[in-house]
Amino acid sequence: MVPLFPLAGALLLPRGQLPLNVFEGRYLQMVRDAMETQRIIGMVQPTDPETHDEQPALYRTGCIGRISDFKSTEDGRFLITLTGLCRFALVDELPPERAYRRALVSYARFRRDLEPDDSTEVDRESLLQALRGYLDIYDVDADWSTLDQVSSEVLITSLAMLCPFAPPEKQALLEAPALAERAQVLTALLEFAGRQSGDPAPLQ
Repeated sequence: MVPLFPLAGALLLPRGQLPLNVFEGRYLQMVRDAMETQRIIGMVQPTDPETHDEQPALYRTGCIGRISDFKSTEDGRFLITLTGLCRFALVDELPPERAYRRALVSYARFRRDLEPDDSTEVDRESLLQALRGYLDIYDVDADWSTLDQVSSEVLITSLAMLCPFAPPEKQALLEAPALAERAQVLTALLEFAGRQSGDPAPLQ
């Protein structure tokens, strides 16, 4: 059983770190419950990012994370960081016993997530070229010597989570079978953004 945190546009990937500002009552309770057990929360996106439904339809693939940092604020919020562990397939939602949603999930398709992906099939040259064009839109400089030294997994995971792609594009990055395929999706998104550079969204 995994508690679910539906949040449009929020992408968590294995070994990535996602900061969250939790303020809604039901999710404050979810964090409290998680802190008393295994600190596990499942991040998943609504299929309709514009919905205001209290129980929105959800994508069938999400990612579990462990609360690796926790702070409470004077005004009652929780500032947490989730560290991604493994993607999951949503099997079935459980009857409501809490204010938040819970589900049975399967990790069978994603067992490779449990180990770092050191694939040599990633086309880093194409990815970095697309990133240069993307950052030029924002007039942002990057420390290219540092980027050249980080592993492909760290580079791809960080860019996928930080870049302000639309929720369906974030979902495509999540559902890419492995690192090489995620790099291809990411490169295509960066190249497309470079061609549609009229009024880009702010970098996160």
